[in-house]
Amino acid sequence: MEALAVRLSGLDSYVEGALRVVGFYDTLMRRRVDLPALARASAGLAECVAGIRLHGTGRVIRCTPDGGPAPVPPLPQSTGAPVTLDDEVIGTVWLERPGPPLPLDEVLLDRFGLAVAAAVERYGPAHTTMADPALVELAISADADEAARARALRLLGFPAGRPVRVAAVRTALPLDRIGALLCPSRPVRAAPLAGIGAVLAAGLDPAGLPSGVRAGIGAADHPARAWHEARTALRFTTAREPVLHHAGLGAVALLADLPPDTLRHNPDVAAIARLAAADPEALDTLDAYCATGTLRRAADLLHLHHSSVARRLDQIAGALRIDLTPPAGLVRASLALRAWRLLDDEPSPA
Repeated sequence: MEALAVRLSGLDSYVEGALRVVGFYDTLMRRRVDLPALARASAGLAECVAGIRLHGTGRVIRCTPDGGPAPVPPLPQSTGAPVTLDDEVIGTVWLERPGPPLPLDEVLLDRFGLAVAAAVERYGPAHTTMADPALVELAISADADEAARARALRLLGFPAGRPVRVAAVRTALPLDRIGALLCPSRPVRAAPLAGIGAVLAAGLDPAGLPSGVRAGIGAADHPARAWHEARTALRFTTAREPVLHHAGLGAVALLADLPPDTLRHNPDVAAIARLAAADPEALDTLDAYCATGTLRRAADLLHLHHSSVARRLDQIAGALRIDLTPPAGLVRASLALRAWRLLDDEPSPA
């Protein structure tokens, strides 16, 4: 009986301590504290270093019991627990206790993980530009199921039910800088995918992009369709038109859906290819004429006299066997030029 009484008294002490830990985290969650506050509070309660890691963004927070940043390198993790949101493990929490785990560490970590999941769902990840490419790919992939897509968008910091704009970018500049320029005042996430940059934001304004950057902007509200549109628009960009909105392409976007062999074997496209190989300067003249629609404006764009441009266009028309004077001929040459460019920029896998 005495042994049973000792065991029951120990159990009562454990239960009482566990209830206090539960109440402690319930209070933190009611106060809607953020992740750094959770790490500080947990370190103070455990009287050792406490840490949080989010898999989606790679963010790590470590605090000492006095609320300051934890030393580097970290101490060995004595105990840890997963952070789960909607049945998906999104991170971990842990304690860096120099000795063995204490009896209540398991309860503390369980509630710590629940509180972190609630904070992530409420606030999203930190407001950084670069994001985990796997998470971004899941958000914009055509093959993702909608539940997984919604979780990925939430982990990236985009509220459920709000439209997300998508851009495809090709640049030699740091992608985080481009993302910040595309959306300077609202959350934006960027990641490299299949050789191009993917940028997700609540709104996109390409007006501030520096020269040398090419960008295609999707129009659809659904992220997967917007990504497809953005990549399509990117394929039509040129040095003269470095930024294109898919909505502005209209029926021209249909060219991107044609098989490369169909484009390559078209007589007009084949003629453009021969001209490009023989006289790249002539191709630039044709591009300026197609972009402006008039001889004089093309001359202004090329910084040439209009008579020089007229002679070039006569030679180009003869090489292409297309009369460039009537509107129909101009449209025909413009479509052939765009189709030829698509052959040099065939899409890579998403």
